[in-house]
Amino acid sequence: MSILFKGLRIVNPEGIKEAKDYVFDNGELILSASGNSSKFDQKIDASGWLLSEGWIDLRCSMGEPGHEYKESIESLAESLIASGFSAAVILPNTDPVIQSKGDVDFVLNRAKRYTPELLIQGAVTKNTDGENLTEILDMHHQSGVSIFGEGVKPLANGDRYMKILQYLQKFNGVLFDHAYDPLLAIFGHMHEGENSTMLGIKGIPNLAEDVAIQRNLEIIRYAGGRVHFQTINTAKGVKLIREAKAEGLNVTADVSIYQLLFADKDLMDFDPYLKVLPPFRGDSDRAALIEGLKDGTIDALVSNHQPEDLDSKFMEFDLANFGMVGLQTFLPALVLLEKELGWELLIQKVTSGPKAILPHHLSPSWTIFDPNSEWLYNEKSNKSNSSNSPWFGKNLKGQVKYVIQKGQLIEVNV
Repeated sequence: MSILFKGLRIVNPEGIKEAKDYVFDNGELILSASGNSSKFDQKIDASGWLLSEGWIDLRCSMGEPGHEYKESIESLAESLIASGFSAAVILPNTDPVIQSKGDVDFVLNRAKRYTPELLIQGAVTKNTDGENLTEILDMHHQSGVSIFGEGVKPLANGDRYMKILQYLQKFNGVLFDHAYDPLLAIFGHMHEGENSTMLGIKGIPNLAEDVAIQRNLEIIRYAGGRVHFQTINTAKGVKLIREAKAEGLNVTADVSIYQLLFADKDLMDFDPYLKVLPPFRGDSDRAALIEGLKDGTIDALVSNHQPEDLDSKFMEFDLANFGMVGLQTFLPALVLLEKELGWELLIQKVTSGPKAILPHHLSPSWTIFDPNSEWLYNEKSNKSNSSNSPWFGKNLKGQVKYVIQKGQLIEVNV
């Protein structure tokens, strides 16, 4: 079946190209060479739509196994498709933890029936408790895992950090590091600052992240290896990684997209759906993150998708779990940032940026989206098993229309 997309514009890091006609046929999307539109099985008016390579999310949580009611592999795959993502790195914090060849194979075998590619981040310590190392080499050689980390937990044991880097260098693996000092952040629920003092809430200081990044960079200088710092969100953290890159250390970084849209001042009404980790910080930190995206210090934008059920979030702020779903709101978030950062840079941070970090080959894929289309994010349109988002129930601007994954053209219906 051949489908003609009329007036579609490609956007990539070089810019937005002029509108042209494209044809999807035999599993491929190609530039239309014919002005005769009558020979196509379907014609779609794509005026105002944009086309890019398929998007890649480097940080995505799910519930299966153990907590399928929060997010199953099926609901995650449907959410990724509806959000324009063709690949996602899955965090190991399931129940049981993804920490062995059997755990990895279970997820990958279940995911084969879906078009998004799930890339596993294997746990580096048993049960992500920071002590005993997992069978890192076995997970790599037997199941092809090359990305390792503790997911939503920090790897705070310096000795383990060093040994893991040494192990990963045996096969050019990469450590995904959610860097913060858990003791400096203990009992904290939001950014430590004037607003946390006014609200009477124990805060998490910038120091918790800054100290951890600085320590881990020193270990990298000593031991070598590849490290990708996830969800950085302090001005000093950006500065430290910028200097490390200039020095020649093999480090990269990403930031959660919603860190660029909310700040600690937005928590003044104790909204538990805005309780995330790392916490929303202040304007100066946001400005540093924006500059880090522009100058290449920060390589990627991530959804930091963390589904939670109603019982985990609909309670007093200090008792609620950290986390926010971030997949279906990702494009609307890009739309809000477009005037400040431009489509060229934003698309680079979800395509070639993350692709350069991954030690994996990905199948060719495309995302077709309308940045001006409005839709209601509610029970009917939500593909996830969870709805822990401050935008749930609201009209959003920016909608994915089609994805092309594994040779299949999939229409997105919300």
